[in-house]
Amino acid sequence: MIEIKNVTKNFDDFKAVNNITLHIREKETFGLVGTNGAGKSTLLRMIADIYKPEQGEIIIDGENIYDNPTMKSNFFFISDEQYYPKNANAKYLIQFYCSYYPGFNKKRCLSLLENFDLNPSKKIDGFSKGMKKQLFMILGICAGTKYLLCDETFDGLDPVIRQTVKSLIANDMMERGLTSVISSHNLRELEDICDCIGLLHKGGVLLSDELNSLKLNLHKVQFILKDNLTAEESASGIPDGVSVVYKEHHGRLITMTLEGNEATIHSWFQSMDIVFYEMIPLTLEEIFISKTREVGYNVKEIIF
Repeated sequence: MIEIKNVTKNFDDFKAVNNITLHIREKETFGLVGTNGAGKSTLLRMIADIYKPEQGEIIIDGENIYDNPTMKSNFFFISDEQYYPKNANAKYLIQFYCSYYPGFNKKRCLSLLENFDLNPSKKIDGFSKGMKKQLFMILGICAGTKYLLCDETFDGLDPVIRQTVKSLIANDMMERGLTSVISSHNLRELEDICDCIGLLHKGGVLLSDELNSLKLNLHKVQFILKDNLTAEESASGIPDGVSVVYKEHHGRLITMTLEGNEATIHSWFQSMDIVFYEMIPLTLEEIFISKTREVGYNVKEIIF
């Protein structure tokens, strides 16, 4: 388990991470999403012990991660811009990681490189951005570590490769109990693979929950008004335990994002004097927009 307790990280007068507390369970995929500059990459670098927090602590399997070489061999960190020695190729990196990670599977790594059509003898500088992402994902998965930390995992990968990478992660979760923490702006890709989501904004945590629970508690409803009624007249008397996160008008068609119990919301709309209503499943992207809108992060306000 990864326990992040009241962690803060500053860069001069900028507070990149502000008193964050998160708990990441074993054998699951945890998705880190957030607004630009929310602190996702900084948090991953603190988990990887690249940055030291000003306050708080990060505990992995009961041990503090800071300045703990033994614990570092339990995770593999893939940054958005991965470092490698100049003129290095995949063969060199395989040998390097074999010396550091006792469980590195060299045979599997070479096989995957062949399957991904990546030449292990070619200089990495000659790879495209997507090819570099593929290479380090393969190295990370083959390292045999308990934890895999990924920053912008799917950036630069085509749809076929993205699906293959997700399958590799899912396979290692099932086969050896891999725990992965994935930061990405590609919410559609995270939705397919993540068990839990942590949403960051301005260095803090807006929410952290199982993805299925988030979808069960947030609902999008579209309904059509009768000609002689306003939205306020039709949708009056909001039940206890239900709150309106967002509402949008398009003539007689009203779209609302609501937080609360699904059965209570159904009963409320069934009692309304309206033509028709339907509940539409929310995507992770819509959950992201709804939650960040609550704290004033709205594209209309940014532009206008």
